[in-house]
Amino acid sequence: MRVLTLSGHNAMLRFHDLPGSGTPLVFIHGLGCASSCDYPQVIADSALTGRRGILVDLLGSGYSDRPERFGYRVEDHARIVVELIQGLEREVDLFGHSMGGAVAIVAATMAPREVRRLVLAEPNLDAGGGLFSRKIAAYSESDYVLYGHAQMVATASKEGDPGWAATLAISCPRAIHRAATSLVQGVSLPWRQLLFGLKMPRSVIFGEHSLPHPDALSLPRAGIAVDIVHKAGHFMMRDNPAGLASAINAALSGDSSSDA
Repeated sequence: MRVLTLSGHNAMLRFHDLPGSGTPLVFIHGLGCASSCDYPQVIADSALTGRRGILVDLLGSGYSDRPERFGYRVEDHARIVVELIQGLEREVDLFGHSMGGAVAIVAATMAPREVRRLVLAEPNLDAGGGLFSRKIAAYSESDYVLYGHAQMVATASKEGDPGWAATLAISCPRAIHRAATSLVQGVSLPWRQLLFGLKMPRSVIFGEHSLPHPDALSLPRAGIAVDIVHKAGHFMMRDNPAGLASAINAALSGDSSSDA
């Protein structure tokens, strides 16, 4: 596992750099997730064979550090992603899932010359958050750290995705609360608007079980390709990793008509 030392934050960002050729594909995970857990099976699929994969654990998640004074908002994570991308000293393809989708949009806005193609999987495009981020943000930060995080892990184990519950359990509670609050509050310029303003090829992937979804119909009218991963819901990287790999490959190839 490689390390990016963040001198301004006295912290280390850790990521897998899986060897391959062509444009590196950078994976950014969602709230309470970790790319080191979520995407090895995806990048190893035959649809992405031979491609260099950068699997990033955002600060506060997975193997990365948990600096107490870091903001953990979407924009904060995006700045770190840009620092990582610029350190690679070459153009990348950028993938982001859920909250990671919003992070990827902001990172692509900050460094448009470094991002060749942007691929998003059920990204947060508007303020308000999702079911679990709203529940998390409803706590005060101190209460969430004290007891709310344990409650959310227990709830996720019973009502959500077991894999997500596992990565949530090892995430930094303070980081999770601040990120969830960021998703609920949004920003003055919505992530949706930022996405529409980007010039590189953009694609958004949905899980079949998440349909119907209004964005699956509206995004193509804004010039954004849409694809569907069959037999999968929001956590498509676990429900159907081969299908997600196929959809990502189609997006990177400029073919938005894959049958994943």
